[in-house]
Amino acid sequence: MGDVLLALSIPVLVFATGIYAACESWWRRRHPAPPSPYTHRAARLAERAMLVDAEDVVDGAYERLGGLYDSDDGDGRPGAPDTHPPAPGVTRRASTGPDSGRSAPAPARRG
Repeated sequence: MGDVLLALSIPVLVFATGIYAACESWWRRRHPAPPSPYTHRAARLAERAMLVDAEDVVDGAYERLGGLYDSDDGDGRPGAPDTHPPAPGVTRRASTGPDSGRSAPAPARRG
């Protein structure tokens, strides 16, 4: 009799585990946990920190390499003004560089 109970206890245990998993899955689907605001806040703070670091890198590169982008052709005299026509739909700005102001932020993507 002891061997029969031992042999039947394994399928009963497997069946009970399956019933428990099904009930827990059903419960989780009906009662999902609300999203944590701390997770979204931490993501926003990390994004801001990343943007500040990127701006520092770009500003530092412009300070070090800004002379390469001037209209000087290397002989010590200022170069000729750019006579190429602008691309369609593109307007030239009077001032380009780190002091020209920030551009407008891109619209948020939804989806």
